[in-house]
Amino acid sequence: MGAQSAIEWTDATWNPTVGCTKISPGCDGCYAERLANRFKKAFPNGFRLTLRPEALDLPLRWRRPRMVFFNSMSDLFHRDVPTSYIEQLCAVMRSCPQHLFQVLTKRAGRPAQLAASLPWPPNVWAGVSVESARYFWRVDHLRQVPAAVRFISAEPLLGSLRTLVLAGIQWLIAGGESQPGCRPAKLDWFRELRDLSLAIGKWRTPGERRAPPSSGSVPS
Repeated sequence: MGAQSAIEWTDATWNPTVGCTKISPGCDGCYAERLANRFKKAFPNGFRLTLRPEALDLPLRWRRPRMVFFNSMSDLFHRDVPTSYIEQLCAVMRSCPQHLFQVLTKRAGRPAQLAASLPWPPNVWAGVSVESARYFWRVDHLRQVPAAVRFISAEPLLGSLRTLVLAGIQWLIAGGESQPGCRPAKLDWFRELRDLSLAIGKWRTPGERRAPPSSGSVPS
């Protein structure tokens, strides 16, 4: 975790939990698992799910506003993360309105179940990973979360998403795998997502990093 990140669509990462378990094909080449196994001093428990309460206040110590990829090394909504801990983390995010927090999960059912009891201030975005059409159901759950910005991460893209419905979605990320032995992604799959975004007026060039529109609006 750190105040800077090489990830193109964010500025920093914050990992008050690390480690996870695989639940779908998109997990097979997990970059976070590779990092945890490589840097054993930083991750003494390997990739076993571990709470890190000592990292709770990290965003409070950042003076400069930034986009923060929340739990880049884990999944906030893993079944073994206590609801009370999730509530603590949400309170921290709410107390840092200068930052934008990007909360991404593959376990879309849990945030939908907790949606009514968790605060979703405008600076907390909710997203789900969708690697193939088999996981469109995650987007249906995402629409139940009252976040100002809902987003989809089509990473790693493992199949065509040409029938994806973007209603209620403000931001779409897409990318392939890059590690040794990675599964190839077809250019046509990315063109389909571009065309879906163009069709509803939500397309920007790759260099544009400003915030996506709030629900129901269309960028100029």
